[in-house]
Amino acid sequence: QVQLVESGGGLVQAGGSLRLSCVASGRTFSGSAMGWFRQAPGKEREFVATINWNGDITYYTDSVKGRFTISRDNAENTLYLQMTSLNPEDTAVYYCAARKATYGGINYSQGAYFYWGQGTQVTVSS
Repeated sequence: QVQLVESGGGLVQAGGSLRLSCVASGRTFSGSAMGWFRQAPGKEREFVATINWNGDITYYTDSVKGRFTISRDNAENTLYLQMTSLNPEDTAVYYCAARKATYGGINYSQGAYFYWGQGTQVTVSS
């Protein structure tokens, strides 16, 4: 059974930092693009960042550029999201996702991702 399990969320003050992790099990994703999405209260889930299979191509939504960094450790089958300079608008449930295709390109569309985690809550207080 394939599972993506996020961790690292929590409550942080504005200006603070958090590092999210997403551990995959059940299959290796070392050949697949992966991404982070988030859903704020009362809003639809939105794209945050994506990374290609070997980590040398990344793409971010404009609101997190320069503050968030996506990375991966294929040996550990783990995806990361380092978040800095957090603000209350970053409050959301954060989800990791993986594409099914091997060596497929990065994509910011939710429909391109087949596997999803359960999410981890990030709350930023002002």
